[in-house]
Formats: sequence, C-alpha cells, structure tokens
Amino acid sequence: MKIATRESFGKALCELAKTHSDIVVLDADLAAATKTDIFKKEYPDRFFDCGISEANMIGVSAGLAACGKVPFAASFAMFATGRAYEQIRNSVGYPHLNVKIAGSHAGISVGEDGATHQCCEDLALMRTIPGMVVLNPADHYEMTEAVKAAYEYDGPVYIRLGRLAIDTFNDPDTYKFELGKGITLKEGNDVTVIATGLIVNEALKAVKALEEKGINARLINIHTIKPIDKDIIIKAAKETGRIITVEEHSVIGGLGEAVCAVTSEYCPVTVKRIGIDDTYGHSGPALGLWAEYGLDAAGLEKHIPELMK
Repeated sequence: MKIATRESFGKALCELAKTHSDIVVLDADLAAATKTDIFKKEYPDRFFDCGISEANMIGVSAGLAACGKVPFAASFAMFATGRAYEQIRNSVGYPHLNVKIAGSHAGISVGEDGATHQCCEDLALMRTIPGMVVLNPADHYEMTEAVKAAYEYDGPVYIRLGRLAIDTFNDPDTYKFELGKGITLKEGNDVTVIATGLIVNEALKAVKALEEKGINARLINIHTIKPIDKDIIIKAAKETGRIITVEEHSVIGGLGEAVCAVTSEYCPVTVKRIGIDDTYGHSGPALGLWAEYGLDAAGLEKHIPELMK
C-alpha cells in the first residue's frame, strides 16, 4: 500500500473520534492539504478552521485543552512550528496543556513548493520546548498508532506529517508502537544506521542491498525523537562501534544531534549525520530531491561503506 502519512493522520483521527468525543480538530485554512478535511466531513461540529492565523489557532487550541478537550491543531510544518513558535512555547508548553500539533508537508519531499515551504527545522524547534513529545512516524501503520499514542499521552505532542505517498513496510499484524522506544528493523554488527520518518524505508532498502555486498548493518527506526530511546542507541554504539543517522531534516538540531548527545555522554563512538547539511532546499520532484541530497537508497548505499573505511 502506498499512502502519505498526512492522509494516514486524517483517517486515524476520524477512527479515534468515534470512541473519543473529546477530540476536536483545528486547521489554518489548509484542511485539504493536511487531510483534516477527512475529519471535517465526518465531524463538522468538532472541526474549526481558524484561517491563515496559525498563532491564533494555537491559542484557541490551548483554550480548548484548558476546558477539557483534546485538540489536534494542523497546518504546514513551516507555519505550525515556525510562525506559531511563541504561542506553542508560552501558551501550550509552559502550562503543559494537552494540545497535539501536526506539522504537514515537512522536509524536502514537499517537492515543487520549494524552500519556503520545505521545513527542515521543525524537529529542532519542537525539541527545545520543555515537556514536548516529538513524533516522526515512518509509514501508514506507524502514523496510525502514533496518533493513538499522542491522544493517550497527557501533554503537548508534535507529530510530523509527510506530503509524499510512500510504501508501507511495517506489518500491521505484528507492529507495536511504544512512545519513546525505537524499533530494530534489521540486526547487524558492522555499523548501525538510525533513521526517522519517511526516509526509514529508503534506509531499509539500502541496508538490505549492502548485506548482499558483505556489509551487515543494523537498522533502527526512531519514531520518537523526544524522549529519545537512549537504551537502544547505547546498545548499538557498544555492539557496532559506528553509527550513521539519516533524516529528512537539518543535521542541526534533529535526530543526528539527539543521537550524538546520547553517545557523547554514555558511549562515545563515531557518528555520521546524513540530512540537510545547513542549507535550504529548492523546488523539484520529491524523489529527485531525495537523490540530490543523498537521502535515497542509492545515496545511502554509498555513505555507509564510506564510514566503514
């Protein structure tokens, strides 16, 4: 099945709302793009379009949370986390209110929308807010479970959504989502690859291809950027001695630096960060941009052996 995680988000909200009447959804005039329009059609009396006013949307969400509702506020990641940062910090984070923020169209896979909309800083921004949980699901099944986990968690949560339709790779019959716990997708002892979000499937393709070339790489999916799973990272550092992080986000402040913080304190090893290297994206086809920035399977197949040297 090929589906965008933004659509998975919209469907998961609808399913969850059937048995949880306290869920309300807010959007900033982008319901068709963020897929909150799926919820709007089913529950119009529980949907609020705040217009192109993201800061106000967060303020309204805070008020609804203070009244006992569980608001999910959605917009493009650039606007939800960038334009409304102060409101998230002061109106949601500081009082630790039960607001869930969804940032859609994150990363360079926004494609032709270009640099102004390709938010590669959202994970870094949200990580800095005390008490904020930061989620970056990798496929449809993971997003579905992440939305449930976000609802069950009492406090602020940021969920990253992707625009690009991607292949699902998790098995719905066996998949288990646990907040703050990474998942080992493939065992290996030569090197550890730690990936997050839509790029996880590209990393999975790369490590499988490298196994045929004699490189036995371990692959870990980190869907919870904060709180990060220290145990799985320390174990990998001790057992493989080398780590590569892969993210569709700036190498500054995202997964790579979160992993480096863990290894430097508990088990110093060489860590190579692969992501957007202190630059802006630009307009182009999503898959072409992944290839250009070395984030597709073919690019990762080159990076991993280089670290092995």
